[in-house]
Amino acid sequence: MINDNIIISQNITLLDALKIMDITQRKLLIICEGKRFIGVISIGDIQRAILRKQELTHPVMQYARKHITIASDTDDLESVKAKMRSDKIESMPIINKDGELCDVIEWEQLFPSAERAYSHQIDNPVVIMAGGKGTRLLPLTNVIPKPLIPISDKTILEEIMTRFNAAGCKRTYVSVNYMVETIKQYFEKRPQWDIEYIQESKPLGTGGSLYLLKGRINEPFFVTNCDTLVDIDLHDLVEYHKSNHNMITVVTAVKTVHIPYGTIETIVDGVIEKMREKPDLVFQVNTGMYVLQPQVLELIEDDKFLDMPDLIKLVTDKKERVGAFPVSEGSWTDMGNWNEYLALVNKFSDR
Repeated sequence: MINDNIIISQNITLLDALKIMDITQRKLLIICEGKRFIGVISIGDIQRAILRKQELTHPVMQYARKHITIASDTDDLESVKAKMRSDKIESMPIINKDGELCDVIEWEQLFPSAERAYSHQIDNPVVIMAGGKGTRLLPLTNVIPKPLIPISDKTILEEIMTRFNAAGCKRTYVSVNYMVETIKQYFEKRPQWDIEYIQESKPLGTGGSLYLLKGRINEPFFVTNCDTLVDIDLHDLVEYHKSNHNMITVVTAVKTVHIPYGTIETIVDGVIEKMREKPDLVFQVNTGMYVLQPQVLELIEDDKFLDMPDLIKLVTDKKERVGAFPVSEGSWTDMGNWNEYLALVNKFSDR
């Protein structure tokens, strides 16, 4: 049975395609006209368009994937399954001899839920910032440190580590300060997690505690807040970071703000230059996930407070590259306050 929600017209915009991906929780959509199969567009295709500063009002067909893996309606299921596993294909279009879409086989139909369609395994170190007090989640964080707040059958910290582990990242550093003994005692009873702690002597901000890793990391590494989840192909992120020679890469979420009024832009003396009727404004917002080169650690003073924006400024002041890697808004979940936390719990309950 074809999921009609992932079938789109070639004329819809990139922005609308992003919204459909968020609603359907799919990273690939099928482009058809009537029953005729036209092509596919993935989140990666849209990311590349954004990085090239293309307008999200452009039709998807301008950016659809040129090389497409499909299966025939005469192929047996085992051969389709083998192809999907070898190429890590999340959605396989099934096409008949007339070029019509007959079916779409989804990854989760054929493989265990624990097996993800990651394109490649990687083994980069992961640093999770878990030292904050979580004041926006008071009074709960008076009793439980934010990293140990449950979101399903796991704590938020365990869910973050699970996602990195599934991609191959096993080396985990956790930066701790607030209620550190509670966190350590919790994981002492769960030896399946291999954690190395970096302990602040005082609150040092989102970047300050990284000085404790000087000389211990010699390859690109992830840094993430402990209250954020990003559904992302980590291999693609690292490859983007390396191929663009970034010193820091910031994972950004594409957020749309709808203005329910006509907007006016003026130049000198109030002369109207442009008018837009009820526009959608598109921004990239910081998700709290990063990839850093190990050289960045040398810019951090020992035992000094430093937030990540300040660290990024240190890097840009040295004329080094800092890049943004965009994901759809629905790929990013934050649990920084009560409303966001309850929405995250409901999201996992629905699953």
